[in-house]
Amino acid sequence: MANKVRVRICVGTSCFVMGAAQIQSLEFNAPADIADHIEIIEERCMNLCKDVKTKYNNGPFVFVNDELVEEATYEKVVNKIREEIKKSC
Repeated sequence: MANKVRVRICVGTSCFVMGAAQIQSLEFNAPADIADHIEIIEERCMNLCKDVKTKYNNGPFVFVNDELVEEATYEKVVNKIREEIKKSC
C-alpha cells in the first residue's frame, strides 16, 4: 500500500478531555494489522465544537482521510481506518 491512511485528531481542550488522548495512543499502540498503514496528525483545534449545536455532534473529532468521525472513540477510529485500508487494496 503506497499511501497511508491519514488520521487527523483534534487535541483541543474539549476534544482532549472527551477522549482524544486515548485516540492519540494509536501513534504508538495501534493494532498490528493497521500500524504500518497509518499517519497520525495531531491538530491543536479543528474549531468544529463551535458548530456543535447547528452542524456537528460532539467531539472528539477525528478525520480519517477526508471523512469526519464525530464522537470518536478508539474503536470507531480503528474500524474506520480498517475500512479505508480495504478501499485502497
